[in-house]
Order: sequence, then C-alpha cells, then structure tokens
Amino acid sequence: MISELVIGDSEAISSVRTMIRFSINARASVMITGPSGCGKEVVAQAIHRASPRNEQPFIAVNSGAIAADLIESELFGHESGSFTGATGRHVGLFEQANGGTLFLDEIGEMPLSLQVKLLRVIEERSIRRVGGTKQIPVDVRIIAATNRDLQQEIANGGFREDLFYRLCVIPIKIPSLAARPEDVGPLVAHFISLIEPGEERPVLSEAAIERLAAYKWPGNVRELRNVVERAGIFFPGQTIGREEVELLLAETSVVPMFLHTADRPEAMVANVEFAKGFSLQDHLQAEERRLLVDALVECGGVIAQAARLVDVQRTTFVEKMRRHNISRDERQVA
Repeated sequence: MISELVIGDSEAISSVRTMIRFSINARASVMITGPSGCGKEVVAQAIHRASPRNEQPFIAVNSGAIAADLIESELFGHESGSFTGATGRHVGLFEQANGGTLFLDEIGEMPLSLQVKLLRVIEERSIRRVGGTKQIPVDVRIIAATNRDLQQEIANGGFREDLFYRLCVIPIKIPSLAARPEDVGPLVAHFISLIEPGEERPVLSEAAIERLAAYKWPGNVRELRNVVERAGIFFPGQTIGREEVELLLAETSVVPMFLHTADRPEAMVANVEFAKGFSLQDHLQAEERRLLVDALVECGGVIAQAARLVDVQRTTFVEKMRRHNISRDERQVA
C-alpha cells in the first residue's frame, strides 16, 4: 500500500517509505517537510491508510488558507451565539477527525495566537469550542507539513519552539524532484496509469524520459503530473520523443493554439527548420503571433470571433494581442 502511494526508486524515497513504516503504529505527531508540490499530503495519506486508523476520517486543512479570525472556529468548533454570525453550533475539524488523522498543511503559516491553543490540545488531548466551557476529549493523530524552514521561523519569532518539538516527534523530509531524477520515470508511468480508461494514453520514449529527468522541476511532482496530463491531451495514443517534451515544457498558453495548425501533432516538429542558434521559445512565440493575426483576418478583425476560432477567452486573446504588439493594420478590420 505504501509503495502504491509513495512512488519512486531513489534512495531518498526509499528512506521516506521506511519512515512511514516506523510511524504507522505510533500515536506521536509527524512533521513532513519539503518544497511545495513534492507530495507531502500523499505521504500523510500513506501514513493514515497503512495505520490502524485507516477506517476513520482523514481530514486535511491548509493552515494558511483560512482567515485568521476563523481558523480557531474551524479547528475547534464554536457554540451558538459565541460571536456575530454564529447562529448555531459548529463541530470543528478536531472533533470531525476523532479516531482518525488530522493533516495540518502549511503549519508554518498558523498564527502565533493559535499555536498556543494547538499546543494545549496536543498535550491535553481535548478541545474546547469557541464560546464553550466544556473540555471535549479527542483522539486525533496529527500530521503537520510545511515548506518553510521552521528553525529559522523560530529564530525570527514566527513559530513557537515548544510546538515545533511537539509536532516534530517523527520527522520526514521529502527532497525536491530535481534532487531525485531517477524517480521521474516511475512517476510518469504512475500518472499515465491514472488517465481515464478508454482514453488513448501517450507512450514516452526513453529520450523523452531522459529529457524530463534532466529538467529542474520548479513545481516538483505536481508540475510533472500536469505535464503528463498535458501529454495525454495533446498526444493521445502517440509516442512522445524529446522534441514533443520540449513543447510540453514550453509556455503552456502557446501549446494549445499551436496545435490548431496541424492535422497531426508531429507536424509541429516536422515543419520546423532547425539551424544553429534555433530557439524553441522564439519559434513558438512567432508562430503564436502568426496564428493570432490569421484568426483576426479570417474573422474580419472581430476579436470575439477570432478568440472563439482559436478556442481561448476573449480577454486572453486581447492580452496576447497586446503582448505581440499586433497593430490595427495587421488586423485588417473590414
């Protein structure tokens, strides 16, 4: 089960799977660290599913996505009339996750005032709703995650040291995808397997995998999944080589419009004259500009019609016109 969720052949991912196995039967809190998009929630889900709590709720919350004045109520609940707008009792996430796992993502963004209350909940294993007087016992396994350097946050006064040590009983660190290129191939195979049954799946050549493995992946595993999904849309049932990978990694807004000009996607490469100093980005930008102008001419300069012709929003089309400095003369308005 762990290997089905945490994909990869690298030593780093093997170590992550080992740490998961150590943690599944423990009650202690887990702290998962790593850059954004590296798969921290996937690791949290793997811990939960392999643990004795797997039949109980797994609830994930982004600590930085909830307004500061609402996060206490969201986590601990509130009683009717406890504040303006509290027209009824609200059961918080801790109570909803009772018996299961609560995943606190982006824990480094939690306000200091709430960090104190979270520490108390961890130590006392009970919560008190906002506006309530009764302590409510909760049995919740806490898994926290962050892409921040919490030691630096502690030094800067942005995170409580005592809370850090209560959360970081079992530390799990996930490196960036760029630091483990040998995981790209297994991840690509996994994401291709997730394409809906009945849809044609692309086949990535060895050269394509090598190019993907050499890429820096600023968006980490999340970005790789997007690229594979894009490959399934633009190259269904086709073999993808290095050239197609370059197109998939290029500016995403260029690729869909570029495909409208070819009966078959491989024509994108076949019709390009390669020469010394060739720039893929410059070529795609020039091709996009030509398509914009051709669409405008075809539609008599009517932007809304031209936008529909190339299947983009009118506002997107106007922004591309501005970016490419397309003049009124080039539009040839009738």
